[in-house]
Amino acid sequence: MCRNIKTLFNFEPPVTEDEVRAASLQFVRKLSGFNKPSKANEAAFDAAVDEVAAVASKLLYALETNAPPRNREEEAVKARARSAQRFGAR
Repeated sequence: MCRNIKTLFNFEPPVTEDEVRAASLQFVRKLSGFNKPSKANEAAFDAAVDEVAAVASKLLYALETNAPPRNREEEAVKARARSAQRFGAR
């Protein structure tokens, strides 16, 4: 999985449209191999991002869990600690 795509389900506050779009953009970039598509591929690239975002939103709002929502700030602190342990403090 692409390291830049973050888990978006079951957080408080809930996921925003911008977060879903950012993850969708990262996913399409990974699949296509383009960070920024050429003019010839721009329309297809943008359409793919829109479609992935729509499907991702539909999925996130359809999922159910009994687990309590996770706190974004606490999870970010844990992620930074894991990163520091994995790559060393910088």
